[in-house]
Amino acid sequence: MSSKQHAVSGLLILDKPQGLTSNQALGRVKRIFGVKKAGHTGTLDPMATGLLVICLGHATRVAAHLMDADKAYRARAHLGVVTDTEDALGQVVERHVVPALSQSQIEAVLERFIGKIDQVPPMYSALKHQGKRLYTLARLGKEVDRPARRVTIQSLTVTDWHLDEPDQPGFEIAVACSKGTYIRSLVRDIGQSLGCGAHLSALRRTDALPFSIDQAVSLDALEEMSSAEAQRTLLPIECALPDWGRISLDPLQQADFSHGRAFAIDPAACEVSEGQWVCVMAQGVCIGFGQISAKTVQPKAVFS
Repeated sequence: MSSKQHAVSGLLILDKPQGLTSNQALGRVKRIFGVKKAGHTGTLDPMATGLLVICLGHATRVAAHLMDADKAYRARAHLGVVTDTEDALGQVVERHVVPALSQSQIEAVLERFIGKIDQVPPMYSALKHQGKRLYTLARLGKEVDRPARRVTIQSLTVTDWHLDEPDQPGFEIAVACSKGTYIRSLVRDIGQSLGCGAHLSALRRTDALPFSIDQAVSLDALEEMSSAEAQRTLLPIECALPDWGRISLDPLQQADFSHGRAFAIDPAACEVSEGQWVCVMAQGVCIGFGQISAKTVQPKAVFS
């Protein structure tokens, strides 16, 4: 890759491979593009694969908006085996005989989890208790009370059945959910409701709105690309904000905005309303964010 990548900005929709933490994947992307300023918008466990949105350069300014996005996953539940991490990477702590469950019985249990539910986060998570990460306490053999958190499961359906498999009886599910949902804990609770326990044996993130895994590129593919080819995989910043208005500037307005000065607009002509945040565009490129106030655009973020 070229050594002069300091001006790189944009969104990379990455298909994270299994075995890497999200931060390890981020580190490899930073090296590929030669940038220092970058971040991701939602952690995937090392066991998990799939969509990881990475913000480079000025695109880090939209990371907070993407953190709140709804997400979708494909997951596999392994019945009868409970682990301390609630996934396949943990130590087995319980084994149970899997009863003769019918597909209709399982689907009836799954229906109970659709909608707003209270979910207790796993001990092996990055949440904090009295200033310490839960996974740090868990590795010391400690378990603490974790307050349940309200999350929303928009849809939960079985996509494949493996009930007759002797080694890994279970099933695969497609889940659409709100931010902060732990699929490991969802599978744990489903297993408890079925009376035999369960753990998450595979996980793939397929969506983090407004992005889909169909838009993603793999790390291996990126590392084989030339600098120009890699740059073409980046999406512009405004793609992260499809619900925001767009304001295109003339040269005088652009000069005002680039110096942090407000400028007048006709909100009706621009189809924006009072208080709304907008992407400020010049020559088809997002050069910052503004907010509509009293028929003016007030600069909120100005990109160099």
